[in-house]
Amino acid sequence: MDNSKITIQVTINTDQKKAWEYYTNPQHITHWNFASDDWQCPQASNDLKVGGKYIARMEAKDGSFGFDFEATYDEIVMGEKIKYTMSDGRQAIVNFKGDGTHSDVTVTFDAESENSIDLQRSGWQAILNNFKKYCESQANLKTKILSFNIVVHSSAEDAYDSMLGIKDINTYQHWTSVFNPSSTYVGDWEKGSKILFLGTDDNGKRAGMISRIIENIPNQFVSIQHYGIFEDEVEITEGPQVEKWAGGIENYTFKEQDHQTTITVDLGVIEEYIDYFNQTYPLALTKLKKLIEGL
Repeated sequence: MDNSKITIQVTINTDQKKAWEYYTNPQHITHWNFASDDWQCPQASNDLKVGGKYIARMEAKDGSFGFDFEATYDEIVMGEKIKYTMSDGRQAIVNFKGDGTHSDVTVTFDAESENSIDLQRSGWQAILNNFKKYCESQANLKTKILSFNIVVHSSAEDAYDSMLGIKDINTYQHWTSVFNPSSTYVGDWEKGSKILFLGTDDNGKRAGMISRIIENIPNQFVSIQHYGIFEDEVEITEGPQVEKWAGGIENYTFKEQDHQTTITVDLGVIEEYIDYFNQTYPLALTKLKKLIEGL
């Protein structure tokens, strides 16, 4: 191991609290934790406490290479500082400083001996630059992240199949009927696919969201990004009608343990719909639970 230390830094146009949240929350980490567009971070977990583990899966999109980045936390000052030891013994410190509108994020890490200092610096800096880009894109969204979960007595495979309607679209339509009795989707759940989430509006016409599947790891994780609305048989992807929703995320996570599965939904919601989803999503997940356990 090289004894050198490398420091990288970015200034982000968002407040310190949000920068911390985007850096430490797995539902955000998967959207920025890669250095270039031909790489991805399909999974991340973060036990944010001293002695806790951080694990992020790093993969080339073409499947040619991948690895798990693992670290153990040595020190945490909530909202301000993270210190961790990587699996190869190297250490890193991440500091957050803000003035209310901007945040400075500085990372200092031990160099390794296999690659040059310049290559390591540029790689880590590229990831941090991607983090800055993600933070600033999220700052422009007028959404708040809501989280809901439920435990079902089934395998993750059955929970995943039923929730998404993989084998039978009726199972998806069943639990989402809480939101709209005619709820359905047009498209598929393959990563990168376009999908329309539709229902009949008060005028008897189809309406809903235009979305893309950002990630789909069967039986584990699905990430959806909404980028437009469907109205009067027209797809609208720009303009004031969609600005408040565009870029919003909806993530489904499935974790199986001891013959039962925890389903977690993380949902980006604009202010005017927070109360609605706080009331309806628990009802929808309860309906999903009864469906799965009755199979």
